Amino acid sequence: MPTFDVTIPVLNEEETLARQVRTLHTFLCAHFPERSQWGIVIADNGSTDNTAHIALALADELPEVRLVRVPERGVGLALKSSWSQSRADIVGYMDLDLATDLPHFIQAYNALATEGFDLVYGSRLHRKSVVIGRTLKREITSRVFNFIVKFYLGTRFSDGMCGFKWLKREHVRQVMDGGAVSNGWFFSTELLAVAEWQGLNICELPVRWTDDTSGSKVNIPRLARQYLQALAVLKKRKPK
Repeated sequence: MPTFDVTIPVLNEEETLARQVRTLHTFLCAHFPERSQWGIVIADNGSTDNTAHIALALADELPEVRLVRVPERGVGLALKSSWSQSRADIVGYMDLDLATDLPHFIQAYNALATEGFDLVYGSRLHRKSVVIGRTLKREITSRVFNFIVKFYLGTRFSDGMCGFKWLKREHVRQVMDGGAVSNGWFFSTELLAVAEWQGLNICELPVRWTDDTSGSKVNIPRLARQYLQALAVLKKRKPK
């Protein structure tokens, strides 16, 4: 069966890191008992608290866990660094808060391992998705942004911002060369846009997703400005 690496990008997550990684580890052990088949990568992108020390302790305790340290901040940079070092057949990521229900990972894995898909992404905007605890402000922001992406880039994917994406590692280099280059949050959207332009077989996965804004570091107005600027740059890379 194909091997896989689950990357979790983190920034100053000392309070929840150990608990959440143990939860994920327990889940994977239960569903993928051949432990040589998988790994959990904690991608620390510039933490200044005890996150890295906790990650190293987890790696000492749990052989399937390892730490990748990225000195500069940026989710995209953390993912690119982790995936570039991976030797697994399948790579991807989920957010540390595990907002997307873990059983969806089994669906994503099967889609890539046995159903012929090249990339799988979770969508909170699919009609079959269940979204719990999301504020109206965040819901409107998400829907407006995704509408702008589809209108401006001419893409079909429904949710570019959901932190739950997986792809065959053989495609990582080509999507990066094709324009998935952002070091920040926008990398998640670039990944889908470029994959779609390149004709990869993409699976949209409706998910059960629980919002956790207790420790949210997202500044929505600033993020919106950054996204709009990045959209303009990405559109220039769209094949004619």
